[in-house]
Amino acid sequence: MTKPMTRPTLPQPGKAAMSNKRYSTRLARYYGWFTAGFVFFLLVLTILEREGFPRVWIGYLFLFATILLYAWIGVISRTSEVSEYYVAGRRVPAVFNGMATAADWMSAATFISLAGGLYLQGFDGLAYIMGWTGGFCLVALLIAPYLRKFGQYTVPDFLAARYPGRYGGGLVRMLAVVAIILVSFTYVVAQIYGVGLITSRFTGIDFSIGIFLGLASILVCSFLGGMRAITWTQIAQYIILMLAYMIPVVWLSLKHTDNPIPPIAYGKILPKLAARERQLANDPRELQVRAIFRQRAQDYDAKLHSLPKSWEEGGIEARHHVEDLKMNNASLLEIRAAERELNDYPKDVDEARRKWQEARTANMARAEPVVPHATPFPDTDRASSNVKRNNFMALVFCLMVGTAALPHILVRYYTTPSVSDTRKSVFWTLFFVMLLYLTIPALAVLVKYDIYTQLVGSDFAHLPSWVAYWANVDKVNPLVSITDLNHDGIVQLGEIVIDGDIVVLATPEIAGLPYVMSGLIAAGGLAAALSTADGLLLTISNSLSHDLYYKTIDPGASTQKRVTVSKLLLLVVALVAAYAASMKPGDILSVVGAAFSLAASALFPALVLGIFWRRANQQGAVAGMIAGFALCVYYMLHANPALGGASANQWFQIAPISAGVFGVPAGFLVIVVVSLLTPKPDRHAMALVDHLRSP
Repeated sequence: MTKPMTRPTLPQPGKAAMSNKRYSTRLARYYGWFTAGFVFFLLVLTILEREGFPRVWIGYLFLFATILLYAWIGVISRTSEVSEYYVAGRRVPAVFNGMATAADWMSAATFISLAGGLYLQGFDGLAYIMGWTGGFCLVALLIAPYLRKFGQYTVPDFLAARYPGRYGGGLVRMLAVVAIILVSFTYVVAQIYGVGLITSRFTGIDFSIGIFLGLASILVCSFLGGMRAITWTQIAQYIILMLAYMIPVVWLSLKHTDNPIPPIAYGKILPKLAARERQLANDPRELQVRAIFRQRAQDYDAKLHSLPKSWEEGGIEARHHVEDLKMNNASLLEIRAAERELNDYPKDVDEARRKWQEARTANMARAEPVVPHATPFPDTDRASSNVKRNNFMALVFCLMVGTAALPHILVRYYTTPSVSDTRKSVFWTLFFVMLLYLTIPALAVLVKYDIYTQLVGSDFAHLPSWVAYWANVDKVNPLVSITDLNHDGIVQLGEIVIDGDIVVLATPEIAGLPYVMSGLIAAGGLAAALSTADGLLLTISNSLSHDLYYKTIDPGASTQKRVTVSKLLLLVVALVAAYAASMKPGDILSVVGAAFSLAASALFPALVLGIFWRRANQQGAVAGMIAGFALCVYYMLHANPALGGASANQWFQIAPISAGVFGVPAGFLVIVVVSLLTPKPDRHAMALVDHLRSP
């Protein structure tokens, strides 16, 4: 077995005799120097930009310097020791494990999409912040300390030991492995998609190439050093992503309120935003634009009512339009645009019905008046408002329970020295998450106010440069679109379409900051996506190598062989996830939300009842995990139009992203009923519960 090399330049776990306080001081010194060095790097790039250094090279320097940094940490943290590779030697101090877990937690969904979701949804977007932060309270109270006291390597280890049956805990272990792989794979695809999004937009390289560039950094880090390398990398990534997020928000706070503290600026700007919203709601020009969208929706409605005749006539008209342009020697751009419209025309009546229904819905949504940002569950009638409220609560529930069951988060609490340190670590995790989550709502409101006051009402002939830049990033599905619908030459709010994923990425340009801040945002977003992807890929590969290979297939495998198998599986899973991400599966926030419902339904009931109810047995756990997961997947497929279902199939009008609101109760109910109908667990399982619950 190869011994881990001792490196003076990186914080390695100290000898047993070294006190935890001395070790923490040593780590603080290392990361203090790292922070100072990164700030110096920022200052150098700022000076270079002022001296005329090309912007594109600043973007390259930010992205590649940070990727090389993470790879370097992976190289010098390489190990083949099982305890180091799986759980970082169980010697990570509580504060630093909290910081690493916060980075592991702050995925691309948090960094890139959450502020955008709040910008677009207003109050309803707070469900993500409430659910995700509340989930760590459940982690601290119900799960993390007990898993650490159990003291193995993975979540399936615990479930297999807690639910032994006639033939051992292998069946429960396999179910847990399947659930973990499906949940983590769904989650990691969203992270790698975020990596491709950032690298392609800030370097100009192809999206697919951007994915594999980011993947190289992930693999070097997790492949060589496992949990040890990932832990030290995630601490560095947390520092970078916090600097990247805080600097632009503080700048915007000063710009609009003369106060550098974002949460205080948030309170000051909300009344101003509300006043601007009321003004825009009654603006004659805005009413004119909304009338145009209402007329378009009515036109689509008329087409739907006259199918299939309208589809046939539309196809003939589109072909004649192309022919007329060619005969009249129209410009090449006009001909190409008409040909694209013809190619995109529905191929059959069913496709026409689906596309026109979507277009009608989209136009009706844009015909609605401005939705007040701070109004809870706004809608035209009480019944619709109640539906929004129910979906808000359901989403909060799924995100809370899903957080408490995410395997890549739970496994981080195996890395602390003791149960007491685990409890402290959860506190520090919540603290470091809170620093960002108190800032995100402020960013959304500040950007919204900036756009409502600076962009809305401006001249079309003098649009800010960031509009053209982001509109050209993806010409097929523009991230920003501003069209002069009423031909008055003035930008109206109803004429603006902004993709939520660019709200954070475009913040420096919207705020008028130097381009170096855009590069910093890109580096922060990359850090958020890579830190989570690292943890997820390691969780998947460790579940396959430890729980499937070592515990089931080859229990006599040597330590070296176990780690080697984990590394090979990590490589395979990473490549498959990268390929799935290159297919652009959907917006990041929705994909991540689905992962939380799946985790909650499959794992949370078995984990909680396994700790707090001695009567729960293997038969109940197996039935409950299958029932909860199957019901969750069925509802997602049944009620999500994007997956072949239909919105009309929703139960109690609950959105598919909150499928866990049905899966979790089903899991609890089935475990309880089946356990009571079958024999009690053996004395070893009950003794394990007593051991976990004892002070």
